[in-house]
Amino acid sequence: MTGALALPRVVGHRGAAAHAPENTLAGLRAARDLGCTWVEVDVKLSRDGVPILMHDDTLERTTDGRGRVRDHDIDALRRLDAGSRFGPAFAPDFAPDFAGERIPLLAEMLETAADLGLSVDLEIKPCPGREAETAERAIAVASAVWPADRPAPLITSFAGAALDTARRLAGDWPRGVLVRRPPRDPGAAVDRYAPAMIGFDRRYATDRGIADAHAAGLVVCAYTVNEPGEAARLADLGIDCVFSDRPDAVAPVLEE
Repeated sequence: MTGALALPRVVGHRGAAAHAPENTLAGLRAARDLGCTWVEVDVKLSRDGVPILMHDDTLERTTDGRGRVRDHDIDALRRLDAGSRFGPAFAPDFAPDFAGERIPLLAEMLETAADLGLSVDLEIKPCPGREAETAERAIAVASAVWPADRPAPLITSFAGAALDTARRLAGDWPRGVLVRRPPRDPGAAVDRYAPAMIGFDRRYATDRGIADAHAAGLVVCAYTVNEPGEAARLADLGIDCVFSDRPDAVAPVLEE
């Protein structure tokens, strides 16, 4: 298992996705302004192999583009508007105009995060069939860009091949296994991936699942937690950290 991982009680999810367009530089700045010290972002590859921030396999939900991410070269992706679809319906109390916000390169996200004093969780979110390649290229960029005097990024994924690649290429960086439900045997994940953390879907987190993961030596996180009541429930179960689109809403509960 990797060395100790010091996560805060709340990590900004996709930046701070209720306050600014997800997986954008504006999202990083919003997270910092809301008091986050850590942010999570999703990493995919353009058709020509450039790591970018993007969650979905397709472009329609978060940009003015159409089609599959994997079918577009980086120059085409960089021309898309990744901000105009964000609006008051998502955050009625905080809705500036984000039109013109661009899909960030992983490299510029890392540079911006470092400038803002943020630590980062890079979730490898590969297009199908590009699991190992996405991890390999993301780690190459992060190795070149991330300041050597800062704690290394946390590499997380649902994709086993991505975690295998991360362990092979950056064995001293912390890793995190993402699952939907708590596994019956978290020790099996420890044996295979040597992770420092495990992340559950909040809806399936249980006191037994959290206790078993703790017994395996793992930091235990839940995603995506946006309501204070849910955060309080998870805190009572023993959760270590939550990922939230609304870090400002759940942090007061978790930090009591």
